[in-house]
Amino acid sequence: MIPGRLPEGGWRQSAPVRAVVAALTARGGQVRFVGGCVRDALLGLEPHDIDIATADQPEAVMALARAAGLKVVPTGIDHGTVTVIADHCPVEVTTLRRDVETDGRHAVVAFTGDWAADAARRDFTINALYADPDGTLFDPVGGAADLAAGRVRFIGTPEARLAEDYLRGLRFFRFHARFAVGPADAAALAAIAAARDELRRLSAERIAAELLKILALPRAPAAVDLMAQAGVLAVLLPEAGLARLHRVHALAGGDGLLLLSALLPDDPAVAGAVASRLRLSRAERARMAAAADVFDLDGGTDALKTLIYRRGRQAVLDRLALAGRDGEIAAVRALPVAALPVKGADLLALGAAPGPGLGRLLAGIEDWWLAAGQRPDRAACLDEARRRLPS
Repeated sequence: MIPGRLPEGGWRQSAPVRAVVAALTARGGQVRFVGGCVRDALLGLEPHDIDIATADQPEAVMALARAAGLKVVPTGIDHGTVTVIADHCPVEVTTLRRDVETDGRHAVVAFTGDWAADAARRDFTINALYADPDGTLFDPVGGAADLAAGRVRFIGTPEARLAEDYLRGLRFFRFHARFAVGPADAAALAAIAAARDELRRLSAERIAAELLKILALPRAPAAVDLMAQAGVLAVLLPEAGLARLHRVHALAGGDGLLLLSALLPDDPAVAGAVASRLRLSRAERARMAAAADVFDLDGGTDALKTLIYRRGRQAVLDRLALAGRDGEIAAVRALPVAALPVKGADLLALGAAPGPGLGRLLAGIEDWWLAAGQRPDRAACLDEARRRLPS
């Protein structure tokens, strides 16, 4: 049973949050905590972010915060959001608003003093929960009952909420995987399936961020299965297959990038194309391409040490997970891998000539050292270098 007020103590009573609330109410204005921080508090979870809603417009919010000596950052001022920082703790403060115009990606908003109108423009009932600073719950759309029942439900009609921002279709799968008990809301799934092609209108960055959040969840396989049933996965990742999803998820530990790799075929070109299409970072693209590159994992301990040295430990661990060699992962995590004990400067000090020949000499020493299982120490490597130097 969800209570009618927030639990006492915790983040709500922290000094920074109290300082922000005091600043914003100094002239009699009303503020309420809103969204995820209220939802998570009712579930006994620690929220990631603290959000406050207020009827005051952004300029008034900034003036009140600065008058109290707090730092203000206009993070989304066109949409009514400023970040107020107290003792290094950021609190997002957003003016109550209603949508004037939407195109499925962006919204034009107008500020309002109507709390119910502000709630009506949000995505899910469980995200439209408000609480006064004293903890009293304000629940205009029945979010508390849905939270208690483990239901994730759009506010109003799913079609209307999706038309405002089609990313909400992906957010539905994430929130269902996090909070729902039982089957997904049938009306929501039907609306998402009907609008799935509209996801192509969204920016790659927004899609990638939401997709990786879904894949990092403890119930990611169930969410991905639902996405496949709704036809969403075929739109976002036509290359995807589900065959190894559940097995790799058991090893991933919340590693969304590894699970994304598990959905794709073992082909560096495909992995690279998907990572580029999603506009992932250069490091993420490189990791996915390396994970998709099938290489020989046999040959014993020395061969594994060479693979880790050449390709990186992460690539070898990813490859083991994707190849179904789960029993070897712990050993590879613990396998010590040394650094080559000599550098180019050491060879120059022995009399090697600078230039391309120096690089070839160092590479030869490295190959010899790796073939010996990384056992030769610095003195042995220097002796080998002397032996290879032209007389």
